[in-house]
Amino acid sequence: MKKVFVASIDELVPRIGREVLIGEQKIAVYRLSDNQIKAIENVCPHKQGPLAEGIVSGEFVFCPLHDYKISLNDGIVQEPDEGCVRTFETVVEDNQVYVMVD
Repeated sequence: MKKVFVASIDELVPRIGREVLIGEQKIAVYRLSDNQIKAIENVCPHKQGPLAEGIVSGEFVFCPLHDYKISLNDGIVQEPDEGCVRTFETVVEDNQVYVMVD
């Protein structure tokens, strides 16, 4: 696994996603209201909506296109909808946010 710097924690607005590009991979990074940092694939499995533009509520993001509710912990779309997105481990060191990638 490789640790890739994406932002300082202060650059991430709570409950607002930010898209980062690591190689060819589009990743949505979120700072939750409790300052946890989460990262998921930035493409909804339904109609490829940009999840970084979705509404964050607790530990979920709602796709901006069709309101799919996706867990920021495990990437699973909540019922009655189906699907999942890839999640990425995040690390915060000295106010710097990193995403772990293959």
